[in-house]
Amino acid sequence: MVEEKGKERNGPHHPCGRLKLAFALWNSEEAAPAPVPITYHTHLQGHPDLPRWLRYTQRSPYQPGFLYGTATPEDRGHQVIEVTAYNRDSFNTTQQMLVLLIGDPEGPLLPYQAEFLVRSHDVEEVLPSTPASHFLTALGGLWEPGELQLVNITSALDRGGRVPLPIEGRKEGVYIKVGSASPFSTCLKMVASPDSHARCAQGQPPLLSCYDTLAPHFRVDWCNVSLVDKSVPEPADEAPAPGGGILEHDPFFCPPTEATARDFLTDALVTLLVPLLVALLLTLLLAYVMCCRREGRLKRDLATSE
Repeated sequence: MVEEKGKERNGPHHPCGRLKLAFALWNSEEAAPAPVPITYHTHLQGHPDLPRWLRYTQRSPYQPGFLYGTATPEDRGHQVIEVTAYNRDSFNTTQQMLVLLIGDPEGPLLPYQAEFLVRSHDVEEVLPSTPASHFLTALGGLWEPGELQLVNITSALDRGGRVPLPIEGRKEGVYIKVGSASPFSTCLKMVASPDSHARCAQGQPPLLSCYDTLAPHFRVDWCNVSLVDKSVPEPADEAPAPGGGILEHDPFFCPPTEATARDFLTDALVTLLVPLLVALLLTLLLAYVMCCRREGRLKRDLATSE
């Protein structure tokens, strides 16, 4: 989505639980033959950083920056994001207010969610709508039937991944979570089974019983596929019933005995007086040596002429 600078624009009503935000920040001179280097600084209005659910990435000043993230139900409400653009050639600065209205989820529920690690892409390469739709279309050959929707996109670096070596073709990797109202296919269940993970731990290929429709455009690490089934609600934890405040009788419990009263006056006097007496004796001894036992006094008096 192309945003204009210097204006305040209200964002759409984003549903919680989906891929809420994937805005591309472009400059207005991008169509010129020579691109203008522009960097962006984004933060929540009244705060130094972005909200916890929102991230910003920009590969270089000559490429667009992306705001992306998935809000949680705790983030419902009205949020204003301040976007400041810096022109690195002319040093001009412009600012835009991006208003986000986050509400309840819309559309069908997505109880079946699968997360894939795509090692052939960086996060900013899959945020535009075209690569994301290509991924969903290719994944449809492994997960049928049902409509697939993006739930979350996360950079592999944010999940503990390593920065790749500066070699051509090496990518940081990106985690893509997809949801659907249809159950998982047999192929996905097999590739995420414990037997498949055991083969991956031994360095063997995973159990992929179907054709990889994501290859060669998307290189998926099939050893890092996780499936989440939310169709069956988890049983609610029973609240603990308040007791009467009296512990039950335990034959192995030995109550502590009462401590007898002690007088610490003697210990305090010994602790204070003994060091004082020792210091006083040392002071008297030093005074006696310095004043009464000075060596060479008689010799000095005899050598002095009257």
